[in-house]
Amino acid sequence: MKKAGILGGGQLGRMLLQSAANYPVETFVMENDPFCPAAHLCKHFIVGDIRNYDDVLNFGKDLDVLTIEIESVNLEALEELERLGVKVYPRPEALRIIKNKILQKQFYKAQGIPTSDFIITSGLRDLEAHQSFLPAVHKLALGGYDGKGVELLRKKEDISKGFDELAVLEKMVDIKKEIAVIIAVGENCETVIYPPVDMVFDQRLNLLNYQLSPADLPDKVFWKAEAIALKVVKDLKSPGIFAVELFADLDDNVWVNETAPRVHNSGHHTIEANYSSQFDMLWRIMMQYPLGNTDHILPAAIVNLIGEKGHSGPAVYEGLETVLEMDNVFVHIYGKENTRPGRKMGHITILSNERQELLHKANQIRHTIRVISKD
Repeated sequence: MKKAGILGGGQLGRMLLQSAANYPVETFVMENDPFCPAAHLCKHFIVGDIRNYDDVLNFGKDLDVLTIEIESVNLEALEELERLGVKVYPRPEALRIIKNKILQKQFYKAQGIPTSDFIITSGLRDLEAHQSFLPAVHKLALGGYDGKGVELLRKKEDISKGFDELAVLEKMVDIKKEIAVIIAVGENCETVIYPPVDMVFDQRLNLLNYQLSPADLPDKVFWKAEAIALKVVKDLKSPGIFAVELFADLDDNVWVNETAPRVHNSGHHTIEANYSSQFDMLWRIMMQYPLGNTDHILPAAIVNLIGEKGHSGPAVYEGLETVLEMDNVFVHIYGKENTRPGRKMGHITILSNERQELLHKANQIRHTIRVISKD
């Protein structure tokens, strides 16, 4: 039986462990919070800091395979573990490119992958010198996630919102659609592609609000999105699961926004909607089993459960019973004890052959369920 480790114990680790139950694997998780969402589902839980070299090295040295659920892990320790013979998914060299937003953009440019123009900035004074580049998106080079470390700078008055440290300033694209494509890469470079999804964002929080799968795209945009996403992952030269986020502009050009080297929010619907979920697929890759079937069973929508503004403390899911009465609706609560504004607390998947029903139920659910705190 293989020993497999997950660095990070949040909801992605939790859902990975739910899929691991189907395979002959002994699971290990390291996280600094013993009450994290994944803690009670693994065989072995180790308290440790995924950013600390010694913690990561000691955690992984006796494992067969290792994966991540967030990019902010200690790369040097992963490189040493790989030298010691531990299989790391994704490979550290691919993770090094992706975890740094500057290196990621430079990688796209070097590989001829369409992405928006960008400027590297070292601080606010540097940013001031590039007012003519606005409107643009300012992204921290390191450490941003879930909408944190990202600021929209539309005019010169917004420059004060930017980051006074190393960051990348990306030219804003006139977006018609935001799309995500998840691709699985096997140990022998074989690939399978999940159907592209439409992503609809909460502009206030810069978090995914809901999504529809498969995406409603003209054929030429569909093929461009798949071809560009495939080039991204092939050029990264690493087995694993990759979520490539793309923009389709008003002229049906397709641009890469960002890539995640792991299971991703845009693929949560695959648990119920596809024959092999993204979580099942990653286990197949790590166990070196044949890749699974990415076809849809039924079209799907996802609604994210986000902590309500003004509520911090023990979580209460107001309206949950009403949602559970709906047909073909599947609730996933992440097991986080406390909510706070904008925190991801769960997601709900809706299945239907009718796109209009998916949209109707997604809106109905968004107005029915609220994640609040106890008084």
